[in-house]
Parts: sequence; C-alpha cells; structure tokens
Amino acid sequence: MAREWVEVRVAASLDPGELLGMLDDPAVTGAWEENGVVHLYWPGDRWTDVSRDALAAVLQRAGQGMPQDIVSVRVVPDRDWNEEWAKSVKPLRIGRRIVIRPSWEPVAVAPGGIELILDPKQAFGTGHHATTRLLLEWLEELIRGGERVLDVGTGSGILAMAAVRLGAASAIGIDNDPVAIDCARGYADLNGFGPELELRTATLSELSGEESRHVTLVLANLDRRTFLDSVRLLAPYLERGARLLLSGLLTEDRAEIAAAFAAVGGAVCASREAEGWLALELFRPESCEGE
Repeated sequence: MAREWVEVRVAASLDPGELLGMLDDPAVTGAWEENGVVHLYWPGDRWTDVSRDALAAVLQRAGQGMPQDIVSVRVVPDRDWNEEWAKSVKPLRIGRRIVIRPSWEPVAVAPGGIELILDPKQAFGTGHHATTRLLLEWLEELIRGGERVLDVGTGSGILAMAAVRLGAASAIGIDNDPVAIDCARGYADLNGFGPELELRTATLSELSGEESRHVTLVLANLDRRTFLDSVRLLAPYLERGARLLLSGLLTEDRAEIAAAFAAVGGAVCASREAEGWLALELFRPESCEGE
C-alpha cells in the first residue's frame, strides 16, 4: 500500500533550508520554494498537532504573520520528495565574487571568485534568505585581509566560511545547537577548511577572554529578542574596537536596537535593507569618525 504524505504550503518569504533549520524536525522529508511558496513534506503518520504548533511558532518568530493566513495543508500520494527538493535547489551568486551551490550542481566560477558547497538541510543559513545575503554582500566589501572573525549563531557556518575565503585570517563560529555545529563541520570538511576555521557548540558567555580579545569582526544573524538579550555580552567587543555586523532584524527594529547598543557605548555606522529585513554595522562612536 502506497504511503501517504502531508504537504504543507507556506506563502512566506523564507528560504526552505533556513525554515528547515528553524523547525529542527527530523520528520520533514524535504522542502523547496516555488513562486513565493515554500513546500514542506511530512510522512502522514508524522504530521501531528505538535508539528503544526511548532511550525506556527517558527513562522510567528520569523515575523511572517498569522499561520492560519499563510499555511495550507493537504494529503498527497507517495513520491520521492527529497529528489523533488534537490531538483529545485540551484546555484546562487551573491555580490561579485561569491557562488553558493549544492554538491550536485557544478557551476563556473570567475577568476577571483569563491565557491562554497552547501546542500540545504537542517541548519540555518544557506545564503538564499535576505538576512544571510545582506551580510555576505557586506563581507565581500569589508574584508580586507587578516581579520579575526567571530560568527555568533553560526548555523551552517556559511558566514564564517565566506569570511575566511574572502581573506580573514581566522574565524570562530559558535552556536548553542549541537546539531547545527555538526552540520557546519560537515560543510567545512566538504569545502576543505582547516584550523583557520573553528566551529564550536558554545554561547557568547562561554568564550574565553583570550579568544574574545583578538576578535576584530563580529557577525551575527539572529533576531531582535536575542540581540537585546546579548547587548551586554557584545559590548566588550565594541570596547576593544571590533566591528559588529548584525542581521536578522526587521526594518522597524532599527530604533530599538540602536538605542540598546547606544546604552553600552555603541553606535550604528551604516545599515542595509532587503525585502523588509535590516542589517546594521556598529562601532564605538569614535571609530565611526570619517566613515
């Protein structure tokens, strides 16, 4: 007897790989996006009230509106959803130099370009979502060579890997999710990284003073609440002259985040927006002079 599946369609501006990472549900068999709709698939016996509530919570956390307005559910016959999903994932070019591709899609890379191989799966940050693209494009312009990078909430490790490929001397990627770190380490191995890239299950408060003292650039693609909770932990990096690049914010979060960092001596030096999302660059005020 053919197995039944549940197809969940989400009319939202989310990258399928990143949505999988936020869900962190091993029962999801595949996901892809088509014409502004993300398709997710569960085995019929694995789609439960818990699955529905978890999806609703993720969508609300991501600022996508009320789930009942953007989610539809239907039962579909048996198919190889992973194969369908794989067909939908294409190489992505970001900025002038960065190419992100799945392992099954070779692509020509121009001289001076950098290539990262990421097969979308359950780890946040495949490069397709605007919050990730904003930072990747910014990194391409800001990295001059020799930077020591800290990537907070590294997910798939894409930002840390891109920073090193662009010329940073080293990068540490931390995440409190060990599944994400295992995935990121797999990507790092696949892309041939060595000791210049360290990926670790940890929080900001668990980094040693020696490690944090040498950081010159902090990357963080998080969310408004996490940033507000982390201001005091990020303040010492500003005090030592490090640059902070923050993404994962909505445009309406600007004033609140700017005020929170101003309270610890930081200031917004620059900002970028895409698709309603906001990225901010922060320094101590004296470091912004002449920018």
